[in-house]
Amino acid sequence: MDKDVEAIIERALEEDLPHGDITSESIIPSKSQSQAVILSKENGILAGIAVAENVFSKIDPLLSFVVRKKDGQEIKNADVLAELRGSSISLLKGERTALNFLQRLSGIATITHQFVEVLEGCPTKILDTRKTTPGLRVLEKYAVKMGGGNNHRRSLSDMVLIKDNHIRLVKGISEAVQLARVKVHGDIKIEVETTCKEEVMEAVMSGADMIMLDNMSLDEMRDIVALVKGKVPLEISGNVDLKAAKKYANLGVDYISVGSLTHSFKSLDISMDIIG
Repeated sequence: MDKDVEAIIERALEEDLPHGDITSESIIPSKSQSQAVILSKENGILAGIAVAENVFSKIDPLLSFVVRKKDGQEIKNADVLAELRGSSISLLKGERTALNFLQRLSGIATITHQFVEVLEGCPTKILDTRKTTPGLRVLEKYAVKMGGGNNHRRSLSDMVLIKDNHIRLVKGISEAVQLARVKVHGDIKIEVETTCKEEVMEAVMSGADMIMLDNMSLDEMRDIVALVKGKVPLEISGNVDLKAAKKYANLGVDYISVGSLTHSFKSLDISMDIIG
């Protein structure tokens, strides 16, 4: 388990159990033992099962947690995702925190998979963005990968992405790219966000490693792909939904970035049931 993920789990448990579980601890005998199952209540893609296991392990190392479905697998309504056995109070203490992670991460994996399915047969790849829940980026980007998507930069330190506000603060795209080339290591990629054909051509001439076509019309992007295809990788961005993704992929672009994967997903319905 990654140290960053360990820290996220610990913070979540501190948030939910600052002084224990006063309900369970006041009405359930301390020696009570139970069996439980984690169940999917709808179809989707699983992500976060190891996180859920770690939640219970931190609460009670003596709990048994048997994984029945792995991350990245398709799951259906009523599928058993994991079986648990041990202290009844410990099971109840970990229930909500474990499910919070499972439901959200599986929701991200599921919507990502839907985009990947729409692009089946096309070489275009789905990218995520930095539009993630503060503090949970490492997990949410992991969930995107479990859904078959690809991670864009994880942080502002990973690559140069020159956007509109950057360009406004210098003399233009060419100068921005030149300044970045001088400052950053040669292995670091430089991408430029563009909004029209003229900006695209300036980015190509300046030597950008990748070009983002932001909120352009289908006709504009078609013309640009015809001019630039093969010279520099192209990424489409800007409020892309499932319907639009297929149209864009047919243009022959290399990437489509989708912010909604991590900012507008629907959590998957997953529950934990005590069975004995």
